Parts: sequence; structure tokens; C-alpha cells
Amino acid sequence: MSLQPLTAVNCGSLLQPGCSLLQLDGDIFLFGQKGWPKRSCPTGVFGVRLKHGELKLRPISFSNDSCYLPPLRCPAVTRLEPHDGHPEGYLIHGGRTPNNEISSSLYLLTLDSRGCNRKVTLRCQERELVGEQPGPRYGHTLSVVHSLGKRACVVFGGRSYMPAGERSTENWNSVVDCPPQVFIIDLEFGCCSTHTLPELTDGQSFHLALARDDCVYFLGGHTLSSDSRPPRVFCLRVELLQGSPLLSCEHLDTGLSITSAIATRVGPSHEYIVLGGYQSETQKRMECNSVVLDDSGISIEPREAPQWTGEISHSHTWFGGSLGGGSALIGVPSEGRPAPPEAHYFYQVCFQKEGEGEGEDGNQGCSQESTDFEDSAPLEDSEELYFGREPHELEDSSEGEGDTYNEEDEEDESQTGYWVKCCLGCQVDPNTWEPYYSTELLRPAMIYCSKGEGGHWVHAQCMELTEGLLVRLSQGNGKYFCLDHGGLPRQEMTPPRQVLPLKRSPMKPQHRKGPMMPKMTPAKKRFFRRLFE
Repeated sequence: MSLQPLTAVNCGSLLQPGCSLLQLDGDIFLFGQKGWPKRSCPTGVFGVRLKHGELKLRPISFSNDSCYLPPLRCPAVTRLEPHDGHPEGYLIHGGRTPNNEISSSLYLLTLDSRGCNRKVTLRCQERELVGEQPGPRYGHTLSVVHSLGKRACVVFGGRSYMPAGERSTENWNSVVDCPPQVFIIDLEFGCCSTHTLPELTDGQSFHLALARDDCVYFLGGHTLSSDSRPPRVFCLRVELLQGSPLLSCEHLDTGLSITSAIATRVGPSHEYIVLGGYQSETQKRMECNSVVLDDSGISIEPREAPQWTGEISHSHTWFGGSLGGGSALIGVPSEGRPAPPEAHYFYQVCFQKEGEGEGEDGNQGCSQESTDFEDSAPLEDSEELYFGREPHELEDSSEGEGDTYNEEDEEDESQTGYWVKCCLGCQVDPNTWEPYYSTELLRPAMIYCSKGEGGHWVHAQCMELTEGLLVRLSQGNGKYFCLDHGGLPRQEMTPPRQVLPLKRSPMKPQHRKGPMMPKMTPAKKRFFRRLFE
């Protein structure tokens, strides 16, 4: 067991209460954070890297067939193990949206591909639900049960806004406990059913949910109606019968008075370490417990807690999530005068000896990883999701060294990304580069050459493009070819629309008078003729 301080490298402000940590294919991902740099990471999902006491984040791209995943705060998250040809992934339900609304959507996040330098691309799909669907909520739990060769999801608890008929200007943002109903979601067809059990009388939120086979154990939680955190444990058993599922619930005597705790799995068995959270409105829970699920039920035993630092002991709030393999990430707000440069202090707690948990699958038992501290600021609005890939995702670079990260994978981009040698006469040097166009800030402007099936990215400065031409090409709907593949003479631009010149015909006056011609009779004509003769 160890407690190691971490130094957040230019990313301390991105980790906020309410964010979630996911573990896919041996990597850790972060989403649901506040105010991320949308230009460098349009998806809002980051890869987490811990090495040599440093915490670094790397932007993650989504596949082209992905849907928009809002940065949800305090959602219900659960892990899906590989099953019947389906890959491992995560289900994400509910949570607070950037506009401080509450979501009711269900998303499936899986690994799409892994490119060179272990660059990861994820796929996000929204699952359609039919039947009695769970309403918008946050602070609830989502668990996966297996019964009779089938699997399903169990949704329970959470908070939501007051019903529409009861909301007014004074209590518009007031939240209430969701009814104590259990929702069963069929993952194959998306069918939902709701069940009411007599043992579940009060709504609860920010509790723990640990699942094993066909049983789900609910530990702790907070009830708004009574403002209490009773030490309770419920055992919910789900039998996935042919027609409709059969549910039974049992109230157990021993439990934990805890909310917003972190549960990290230790080893391949169903053994978890529970740490963090709160035992009252103003008091953190500093103890740790070992929770074991087996055929006989659940056993909860106290476990030695790490030697907490002064920052952790004196802070009023803390948050974090499971890193898998018996370790967890903890963050506490930094306090003091003058204000420290970093907004939070971060620590990694390890309950396994180094090398003890290698090769084990770090399953996430806790689907609610964040604090229920309600005074945290709402998330900022997000821009549109970027469905394509960055240039560094399309370019091949040096081969990865096995399944381990290289120290230069993230930091040294001299051979990949924006600093790639785009042509023989490339003028962009990462050591001496300065902004050339007014639209450049930290990276050189690039344009896509459509030569061949794959194409490639080139620097606009190397192609000797003027700023006006670069803007016109980026806004057009045609193809661009670099100097090595035809250059400007070969541009297959959409021909501009020919505007016919406007014919300006002179206007005629409405009452135009002609020359005065006197009317003369033949007799008068003969008279004048004789007169002038």
C-alpha cells in the first residue's frame, strides 16, 4: 500500500469533481471534465498517463461513425466484458449536461482502433431504448448482471429535477430523489422494464453498486428526504427468465454509511477496496474497507488506510476514481494564501505491491466515482464533436515498442503530427517555427492533399499558399493537390457560378412628344408652291 503524490503537467484544471475514469484495453480514459481546450481535443475525452510521478493527458479521437458524447458530470458508468463476439466497452447513462440539464441517454463507448505509437481511436454510439425507460437522473448506478446465459443492465437510484408541474421560478434548480424503482435494460434489444420492490422504500443517490453473477449489492447512499446516510446494504437478485425478469431483494444488517466512495478491484476475484467518500455533510470518510463477494454473499472488513497527507486530511472535499489493478486517483482542492498555482493536488493510492496485479483485468466495480458536492460550478458548453481524425492520427510514425508506452510517444512530435516532414523542401522546424498566418497559434496550418486513396497532410507555408488562398481553399468544397502532385494548375475546384451581366436598357418617357408637323390640305400645299415660285 502506498500514497504517491502526482504532478499534473498542464492539465490540473481539467480534472474536476464529477468526471469519470474508464479502463479500456489497458489504457485509462477521462471524460466529463470542465472547460477542456476544444481546439486540441474536440471530443472531450483524454487518455490518462501516469509515469515517474507525473499526470499527463492526451487527446483522444472518435471514429467517423461516432455520435456526440456530451461531457456528462456524475453519470452512471459500468464496464461491459467481452461477450458473444462483442468487444469490451463501457455503458454511460444519465449525468448532467453542459447546459446544467440532466440527461437520460445511454451511450456505448468501445475501442475502434489502435494506430501507430499506440494512438487510440474510440467509437461512441447512442443506444435506443424502448418500453419503461429510466428518466433523466444523475448520481445513480448502472450494473451488469449475468443469469441463465444472458446479461442485462440494472439502473437504480439517482436524483433529478422536480416534476414539471411542481417546478416554479423559486425551485427551478431544486432536485429530488428519484423513486426507488429498479430498471432492467435488455442489452440485445434495448427493452426496458421497471420494478418496484417493498424492501426499497426510499430513494438514494451517490451509493456504491457491486455486481457478481446475478446479484447486485447496493452500499450506502444519501437520501434527500431525510438528509441521512444510513449504514445499509441491499442484495438485489435478478433472474433473466424467458418472459420477464424476476427480481427479489434482501436487506442486510451490516453496511457502510458512505456516499460518493471509490471502489477499486483487487485481483481477478470479486474483491474490492472501498475508500474516499463522505460519512456526513461536512465530514470525509478517511477509513478504508475490503469488500469480498462470493457464493455465500458479501463480507465487509476494515482495512488499513494510507497515511493521508496534510492536504488530504484538512480539505473539505475530495474526488477521484478507480485506476484499476487495486489503485485509485484522488484529487483535493488546493487551499492557502496566496492561492497555489495549481487548483488541485493529486495522489495515486496503490493497494497492491508492484507486479502483483499484472495481467489482471482491472474491473470497475464502482459506477459512481465523483463527489456529491453540489456547489461545484456547472460545466462549460461544448463545441460540436469532431468526427474525423487529427493529422497525427493519419500519418504513420515510428513503430511502437511492444505494449508499453515510450517516453517520446506524446511529447516528441518531430516525426509525427503537425511537425511531420510534409515534402522534400519542408520549411517547418519544431525548434525554430514561428506563426506565419494570422490563424496560427501553437501549431502550423495544414491542408489535406487528395492525391491517391489515402491522401496526406502538408503545411500551407511549404506550399507557398497566401492567407487568402488558404482561407478560400478551406471554405471550398473541392479537392486540393500539393506542389508534388500537380499544384494549383491541377485544382479540381468547383467552377464559380457565372453571373450574367445586367442589361441596362434606356428608359423611355411615358409622354414623349415628337416634332411638330403642321397638317396641310392639298389646296394649301398648292398655294405655298405658287407663292415661292
